[in-house]
Amino acid sequence: MSAIRLLVLGAVRQHGRAHGYQVRNDLEYWGAHEWSNAKPGSIYHALKQLAKQGMLRAHEVAPSTAGGPPRTEYEITEQGTEEFLSLLRESLTMYDQRPDILTAALGFMVDLPREEAVALLKERVRRMEEWRASVTEYYTPAEGPGQLGHIGEIMNYWVHSADTGAEWTKSLIARLEGGAYTFAGEGEPFVAVLADGQENPYATSDRSSPENS
Repeated sequence: MSAIRLLVLGAVRQHGRAHGYQVRNDLEYWGAHEWSNAKPGSIYHALKQLAKQGMLRAHEVAPSTAGGPPRTEYEITEQGTEEFLSLLRESLTMYDQRPDILTAALGFMVDLPREEAVALLKERVRRMEEWRASVTEYYTPAEGPGQLGHIGEIMNYWVHSADTGAEWTKSLIARLEGGAYTFAGEGEPFVAVLADGQENPYATSDRSSPENS
């Protein structure tokens, strides 16, 4: 799975209808260019590919009042919404994905009902604990990584990551069960996108666009 697919679908869905520059601006606002492969070229490429696959619907719109060529605006389709929710659920559940996959999912977890998000995160913990139990059949952390030579540091790292990952996920679950944040169906959601033309304090210095989007 690629984080960019989830990020782009989610960003367009939050706007309802957005052009490429807006999507890029949002993802930079979230810092996605620092923790994922959401670079400008990847964003514009993903928009075009998702439109070709029927996940997004492209609309040619009139030039802005400032002049220039027409822009392409995108809106998510029913198929795209199904794909987005499927990717979101998988990303919250799977423990062995790259960190940017989970990070992207955390940005959209409130698009699900609270009970479902909690259930998915509990499944994530269960899978991490299951994996840990299986690998510690032949590697005992208490004896230290030296028992396997320097190669033991590899297993030591992954067991430690599983432990800290499970601990962090459990703390998130506790916060969600305690009522943190506003989830789907609970009221007005947190606004996580920038209005068109709103200044982005986290924008990269390179504002050039590979296309008129």
